[in-house]
Amino acid sequence: MKFSILITTLALLVLGGCQPKATPEEYNAKAGNPQLLYDCHKALTSIIIHDIFKPPVASRIYAYTNMAGYEALRPGHPEYPIMMGKLNGSLPAPVPKAGQTYCFPLASLTAFLTVSRELTFSADLWDKFDTDFMPRLKAINIPNDVYERSVAYGQAIAKHVLAYASKDHYKETRGFRYTVTNKPGTWVPTPPAYADACEPQWNTVRTFALDSVRQFVCPPPARYDLNRSSPFWKLTQEVYDMGKRADKEERAIAYFWDDNAFVTNVSGHVMFASKKMTPPGHWLAIASNLARQKKFSMIQASQLYALSSVAMFDAFIACWDEKYKTVRVRPETVINNTVDPDWRPYLETPAFPEYVSGHSDISAAAGQIITHLAGENLAFTDSTEYIYGHGVRSFSSVKAAYMEASISRVYGGIHYRDGVEEGTKQGEHVGQWVLTKLLDKRQMASK
Repeated sequence: MKFSILITTLALLVLGGCQPKATPEEYNAKAGNPQLLYDCHKALTSIIIHDIFKPPVASRIYAYTNMAGYEALRPGHPEYPIMMGKLNGSLPAPVPKAGQTYCFPLASLTAFLTVSRELTFSADLWDKFDTDFMPRLKAINIPNDVYERSVAYGQAIAKHVLAYASKDHYKETRGFRYTVTNKPGTWVPTPPAYADACEPQWNTVRTFALDSVRQFVCPPPARYDLNRSSPFWKLTQEVYDMGKRADKEERAIAYFWDDNAFVTNVSGHVMFASKKMTPPGHWLAIASNLARQKKFSMIQASQLYALSSVAMFDAFIACWDEKYKTVRVRPETVINNTVDPDWRPYLETPAFPEYVSGHSDISAAAGQIITHLAGENLAFTDSTEYIYGHGVRSFSSVKAAYMEASISRVYGGIHYRDGVEEGTKQGEHVGQWVLTKLLDKRQMASK
């Protein structure tokens, strides 16, 4: 159904063109304007927010969508390495027919939008987006035969990627619920929503680049011990003290990186929710801004999106494996049960075990990709969540940003220090591994 809507829309545009057709140089330059890709990506993020996908699931949507867009664009840039065929369990993507003319940017946008529709829910929002976006493609005046052939190629790539996605064990994890054991030191649901554990079987989803979910294992967390001289209690005391004395800057940092897709708000007897970006959405928005800042071409931006998405997806899987093996209790629970029943963290505690920090993990993973492709010591200003009231912050480098994102979870009262530090290390390992596995030697040596 979702395929047919897009096909019909594109077919109507093909039949409607009577203006003089552009030359290959002209239509490839216009269709290859990276702003078209940025606009599609912004629309995808808006719909992910609207549909309230959890962060690990959002990372899956971004990864397959960006993978499709990249693979459909890459034949026009043969110096760029393939992804499909290198990723775990994948087959090489379909190749264009020899001797035929294509507009690969159009094929890329087609593949991106087709997979986006298929993996999200709100078809009406995609229809609304198409109403404004498709006339921009029509105005490029691509010859009808090239237009049809390019759209068909983009659809073939989308079909190939979706077939690959269908075998990643995601469907088998739907509906599974975690059973709380109530053993001392283990995770239990937290206020205000006391929600069920998020994605307890995410570590069974197929990775893209990691050889296994245990490839980069974190050291065991500090042992649960309420003795006031124990390492665990010192970590807990730090969170408690920080929560009570947190200064304005620390709270600003915590709130800036909150990235809670579904924040629970309580006012008296009324409970309602606010929707915002997920952590992967935030980092891909940062990638968009840096790609603009560096004046990336469409293929450079597409590769940046694809590799960042793959790294975050694999980092989530590795992180979630740690979370549900350690099942470590959140600071809020320990503090409420042993020190101060009225203490609340500055941020809402997410509904899954503490060790290690997911935000720290995926931020570092994305940071490795972005640093390699965009450059080290790249200063930038991030205003991507200003529309959600989260302000604007400036950073001296991508690493400075992901390190701040990591410590923000301690400032927010939802993680212990060892949880964020080890999460960051694991994410850095994952990001470096993705670069090693998916880039060719020329691109690895270019930085």
